[in-house]
Amino acid sequence: MKNVLIINGHPFRESFNASLAYAYKKGVQEVGGSVTEIFIGDLTFNPNLQYGYSKRMELEPDLLAAWKAIQQADHLVWVHPVWWGGLPSVMKGFIDRLFLPGMVFSYKENSVWWNKLLAGKTARIITTMDQPGWYYRLVYGRPSINQLKKCTLEFCGITPVAVTTIGIIKTSDKAKREKWIKKAYDLGLALS
Repeated sequence: MKNVLIINGHPFRESFNASLAYAYKKGVQEVGGSVTEIFIGDLTFNPNLQYGYSKRMELEPDLLAAWKAIQQADHLVWVHPVWWGGLPSVMKGFIDRLFLPGMVFSYKENSVWWNKLLAGKTARIITTMDQPGWYYRLVYGRPSINQLKKCTLEFCGITPVAVTTIGIIKTSDKAKREKWIKKAYDLGLALS
């Protein structure tokens, strides 16, 4: 059974994203899986990588604990809304501060290639939006999904990365939301 880490990128604990994360967790636990959770909005850290890669910033205790959870996980589940086509800023800051050279990848000397230091892990992205997933893909090219899936997770060796889009949130009723919560639960069940 996989050790699952659920990372909720919505800064508000009472969001629909939290309900989806909880349903996924419940599904994993139903089949005997181990689940750890990170609510990025609850963490205390500076989300600004203020020196880029030129000078290392010390990781705050919450980021050190998050890094340990990432290292121990077999499967990472990222639950987040799409805001302005991208990730919530606190989630982007979390990635900027933790997904660093020497931690998640390392450059190869005299080469354009790199070592993928998170190889062996898998992931799922569950993202909510106020448009249909097909529209987000066809019209906008799925920028937040491409950024997280291709430019971050796969870049660091995490593969495969499955994607579940959920929307239209703003016009959804209770029945539709319950259907999406059941879908997240079923995805957790199917992980075994």
